[in-house]
Amino acid sequence: MKFWKYHGTGNDFVIVDGINESVRIDQERVARGCRRRFGIGADGFIYLLPGMKGADVSMRIINSDGSEAEMCGNGIRCLAKHVSDFGLVKKGEFAVNTLAGNKRITVEKGSDGKVSGVSVELGAPTLDVKAVPMTYDGGSRFVNQSIKFGDTEIKGTALSMGNPHFVTFSNLSSEAVKNLGPVIGSDPRFPQKMNAGFASVINKAIDLRVYERGAGWTMACGTGAGAATVAACLNGLVPYDTPIDVNLPGGTLKITVAKDLSSVTMKGPAVLVFDGYWRE
Repeated sequence: MKFWKYHGTGNDFVIVDGINESVRIDQERVARGCRRRFGIGADGFIYLLPGMKGADVSMRIINSDGSEAEMCGNGIRCLAKHVSDFGLVKKGEFAVNTLAGNKRITVEKGSDGKVSGVSVELGAPTLDVKAVPMTYDGGSRFVNQSIKFGDTEIKGTALSMGNPHFVTFSNLSSEAVKNLGPVIGSDPRFPQKMNAGFASVINKAIDLRVYERGAGWTMACGTGAGAATVAACLNGLVPYDTPIDVNLPGGTLKITVAKDLSSVTMKGPAVLVFDGYWRE
């Protein structure tokens, strides 16, 4: 099987071309291939597929544990670079179909003609708790509310960026963050599990770590960066309509949240690491 290995701010993916080859989505094979030191090694596989519902191309993202995600912000940038650099899509602006709907893409190219940066319209955030989804009887939104996980009480915001996120700006120790990530991710109040973001605002930028459902602690999470910026705007920590730097372990993304919450835009890099053939 021919594959290409990419990363977006350290969040790494294997891309499989289902347009020019016949491929079958195999969750067990993905889990084997993602195993570092034993397989190719990645946070997930991205299946590039023909366009659906008016989009130029489609993508399916399978996490390293074999589960499927609705959307992946870093992954979609990698896919956008791939289809642009290899001439599968020749436009500077195009649409990618995901399980979270069609996403608008704009690519920027360097002097070598290759994609150097990708902007993604992530769409409008969803704050209704039933749609996130989250089990909560205190109202239609969960914004900067107190919640207990075991013996630890924190404040947080629940929202969806096409996939579910819980973001906290509570001041927590590194040990508390390490322990809370998987606890929040699998809490029964989140019926589809949860991406857990631990954020702080420093010098008008957001520092963020994300425990991602299906992948664990990641170097970066694009939709998580979008969710954290939305939560920061809602809580008055950063301004709307302004590109905000979100610093993750693998690099920095720029996120802009519209004042009316009609759109969230992410801009960041995507890098081809290597390609090869997997003969499992």
